[in-house]
Amino acid sequence: MIQRNIAPVFQQLASQYPVITLTGPRQSGKTTLARSLFADKPYVTLEDPDIRRFASVDPRGFLATYAQGAIFDEIQRAPELTSYLQGMVDADPQPGRFILTGSHQFELMTQVSQSLAGRTAMLRLLPFTLAEVGRTKDAGDPSADLAQTVLTGFYPRIHDKNLNPSQALADYFATYVERDLRQLAAVQDLQRFERFVRLCAGRTGQLLNLNSLGNDAGVSHVTARAWIDLLQTSYIVHLLPPWFTNTGKRLIKAPKLYFYDVGLACWLLGLRTAEHVARDPLWGSLFENFVIMEAMKDRLNAGESAEMYFYRDSEGNEVDLLLPTGGKMHAIEIKAGATVNPDYFKGLKTFASHHPAAVSGGGVIFGGLQGQMRSDWPVHSWLQLQTKPCPTPTR
Repeated sequence: MIQRNIAPVFQQLASQYPVITLTGPRQSGKTTLARSLFADKPYVTLEDPDIRRFASVDPRGFLATYAQGAIFDEIQRAPELTSYLQGMVDADPQPGRFILTGSHQFELMTQVSQSLAGRTAMLRLLPFTLAEVGRTKDAGDPSADLAQTVLTGFYPRIHDKNLNPSQALADYFATYVERDLRQLAAVQDLQRFERFVRLCAGRTGQLLNLNSLGNDAGVSHVTARAWIDLLQTSYIVHLLPPWFTNTGKRLIKAPKLYFYDVGLACWLLGLRTAEHVARDPLWGSLFENFVIMEAMKDRLNAGESAEMYFYRDSEGNEVDLLLPTGGKMHAIEIKAGATVNPDYFKGLKTFASHHPAAVSGGGVIFGGLQGQMRSDWPVHSWLQLQTKPCPTPTR
């Protein structure tokens, strides 16, 4: 098994809480990680219809079978279990007793928050980081081919089994449509929904406009909102909110749309080779998606919240990523180009001048191979994400 960056936090929390709940996309490695770290616990998957029926019909009898603890995989398939777990862990709050995993975030979070508040620690495992991908390589480092890295994406199975990413991602999306959609919502028109998801990929890195998205997909604003919520719930898309203060300056408040896995976004766009990716009009947005997800993985793997923002004011001044730290913000500009351009610093300088008290540091992450230690805003190569996911040196 490839060492996952989240493992130390996972083990630490298991020594403090009776229940650990691990959510994340399908095929992000949740089951593999849980079974590796807690090999002494029985493993029970609620995807199995017989087991799920037992758990639903006789939850007390089911849990009595695992009174000493267990790993319950895809816990959202038997939501009533968390209510019964509450009484068990109150009677015996032994740390690390139960490990719960699930592939749906908002639905599962609601169940857990209602039944296990104060009794469980919450973790989210996303697909591999760039550093974790490097551990699958004989050379110990990811390929220096940035476009190929973006095209392949970060689902562990693709790297573990050396799969063709186009075929693997096609299978992933087909499985998502066939399984998750039936669990989460009654999407009557699957063809139109698939078109909707592909249209989302075409809006990677853009402000979310539900009216425009719905019109292009041929659905109402209400349906577009419901489908975006569905894609968020099942860890397909992430909406990055804007950062703003009450200074009176009007800021654009729509979120920006990204995919949890940039490789899936590429596949949905019809990109099948690294050359296609590098030449695509959305290349800059796809690179931005890649870096932002690396930052999110870094925060989640450290046991922190996924709180991140972007900045854009009414005059179009923008910073791609703001990372909260110590009550202030690290400002990160993300550029796919391999040559440093003076325009790369424009948004950073504007943000710092408008909000000097809010900035604690920052820099540029770009598509080149060699960073530059500029006097004001250091420039970092994307390859540095292998060791320090979002470098944020003090200005």
